[in-house]
Amino acid sequence: MISLDIAPFKQALETEGSVVIVPHKNPDGDALGACLALYHFLSEKRFECQVIAPNGYPDFLSWLPGSEHVLIAENELDKAEDCVRRASLIFTLDFNDLSRCGVLEECISAATGLKLMIDHHIDPRPYAEVIYSDTQMSSTCEMVYNLITNLADQTALTPAISSCLYTGILTDTGSFKYPAATSTTLRIAAELVDRGADKTLIAQELFDQGHLSRFKLMGRCIDSLEVLEPYSTALMYVTEKDKHECNFRKGDTEGFVNMGLQLKGIHFSAIFIEHAEDRMIKISFRSIGDFDVNAFARAHFNGGGHKNAAGGRSESTLEETLNQFKSLLPHYLTTLKSPLS
Repeated sequence: MISLDIAPFKQALETEGSVVIVPHKNPDGDALGACLALYHFLSEKRFECQVIAPNGYPDFLSWLPGSEHVLIAENELDKAEDCVRRASLIFTLDFNDLSRCGVLEECISAATGLKLMIDHHIDPRPYAEVIYSDTQMSSTCEMVYNLITNLADQTALTPAISSCLYTGILTDTGSFKYPAATSTTLRIAAELVDRGADKTLIAQELFDQGHLSRFKLMGRCIDSLEVLEPYSTALMYVTEKDKHECNFRKGDTEGFVNMGLQLKGIHFSAIFIEHAEDRMIKISFRSIGDFDVNAFARAHFNGGGHKNAAGGRSESTLEETLNQFKSLLPHYLTTLKSPLS
């Protein structure tokens, strides 16, 4: 853990020039919310700012204040790379390894601008000159809240900034359900509501605007559900055929992995999603209690994340990946049977 040392950030913001703010590939609510909150804050200080997302994000995040100004690198790569090369400051938010920024990896690595990392995942790679890393934080948005209120004060929390930060905290804590949502997190969320975040509207935009394609895919996912009772584990999968027949839209499978944990006695849930274009299986893991899905993903599926929420990938077929997953479970039997100890 590298706690917030405000001095390097203050010094960095004395630099003249443009600022680029980058989330990880396939940005979620925390990544995009953190980037846009910082964008609004620095724009108020008259910095020339540009948020550059490596690729697109789900429709349910398109309402976020400032999202219309986000540059999608996959769509305008030359423009994105030019912005990165010219930037005096390059903020990377909600990731700590440049491999997570997709098509921008090489460009950011070679860029001469000062790199600043803000992230809450474990094992940060030393690519940035200024690092704010805290694995105990609920979200990167909570960290950006700390940064803003240390650089300025609570009066800097405009309704736009507050809405972006509340969104990231809400989504990354499972609506305040996960253990990382501390009493401090809840107090920050309350303050953001006081500062203009409309909690009812935000929840509606995030959770009550699903497309028919999502509900059709959810049915396919539930049909695939397999409960492995000896290991307190549930698995689901979505095939490329399922996606095609249900008219898949980006973000449709968001949160599906959590459905497994709604079953009584299930401590470990996994979902496997075919991505034919990338020739891989994308995997999401969730757990409760002591079972460390971050360690599991790192050890077996080229991934990582947090103790109770992580992701991975496989270049094998879906059938081979499912068989591999099942073959690993006996090695974790003791932890899976007593996750709340």
